[in-house]
Amino acid sequence: MSQGQVLDASILMHFASLEDPRDNRGKEHLLLDIITISICAVLSGAEGWEDIAEYGSAKQEWLSTFLPLPNGIPCADTFARVFARLDPQQLQKCFGSWVKAISNLVAGDNVGIDGKTLRHSYDKSKDEAAIHLVSAWACRNRLVLGQCQVKNKSNEISAIPELLKVLALSGCIVTIDAMGCQKEIATAIVEQQADYVLALKGNQGSLFEDVQWLFNQAQSVEFAGITHDFIRTVDKGHGRIEIRQCWTLSDLTYLTQKPLWAGLQSVAMVHSERRIGGSVSTETRYFISSRPGNASEIAQAVRDHWQIENSLHWVLDVSFREDSCRIRSGYAAQNMALLRHIALNLLGQDKSTGRSIAAKRKRAGWDQAYLVKILTQ
Repeated sequence: MSQGQVLDASILMHFASLEDPRDNRGKEHLLLDIITISICAVLSGAEGWEDIAEYGSAKQEWLSTFLPLPNGIPCADTFARVFARLDPQQLQKCFGSWVKAISNLVAGDNVGIDGKTLRHSYDKSKDEAAIHLVSAWACRNRLVLGQCQVKNKSNEISAIPELLKVLALSGCIVTIDAMGCQKEIATAIVEQQADYVLALKGNQGSLFEDVQWLFNQAQSVEFAGITHDFIRTVDKGHGRIEIRQCWTLSDLTYLTQKPLWAGLQSVAMVHSERRIGGSVSTETRYFISSRPGNASEIAQAVRDHWQIENSLHWVLDVSFREDSCRIRSGYAAQNMALLRHIALNLLGQDKSTGRSIAAKRKRAGWDQAYLVKILTQ
């Protein structure tokens, strides 16, 4: 099998069904050629349309071994126009098809959902604010599962159920911060045959107060005679000590709002203590869950949720310079964000080296054999 056939049989086949938004008249470049060049370029360090076009020109001889390229490499304006018009929902559907093919989600896997603003995607001339994306992150697989655009952070509540609909989450545990602690979202998760661990704060009013009261009562008698579960972990490193304690309660008889929350089985209290030098900081957080009150399981889900910030959002900002990107025309910002997610997923799946994502991008740009390996793994 030729190199080109291998590439076509792995990731590219999932994008072959995309509808071309352009008129047939005057169309000089194939849509799949444009998508393929863009994926290869972003993998290799490209950050914008000019970078992608430059990459294509530099790699034209190699690209022509597996792409038709009937009229050579598109110019930067062509890349910009196509991605500004390309339906992001269709692109997301193709992305989702590919992710399902490469992921291996199993019962008990933790999936974090959180939002991120693309800070330079605003357009002052059109009075358009920066776009906000809600993403799903598979913690064990270390994969972006999907994304959904919202107008601003406050709209995450309506976007999360839409994102959940397109994800295959059966048996997984979905974690969301306090903004996503909503009855409708809990129901949507349960309907997907998944479970939830939702952060609870004052935005839920009496529910937060009632859960806090349950734990205050239990603590007042040191949990004596109260069915509960508990785990304590200590982590040391980089000059700091982190002590985490998690208590769970499964007897929710006195929780009057329990019937309003689909599948609700337990509540949890997590107390964290961080010691750095002579400084000590503490935090107590509360959670509701559709899982039984297994403290170890819930504590792990709470801890895994931070991966979406550290392994996704931080990496996108530092290794892909996402917050510096000024692409904003049409659907271009959302579609470029998905190209970055594709690159992050591909690079993250490579276990042959312990190098950072930024280092892997450099190597993909310098070493063609490594790029092919990334694309065909």
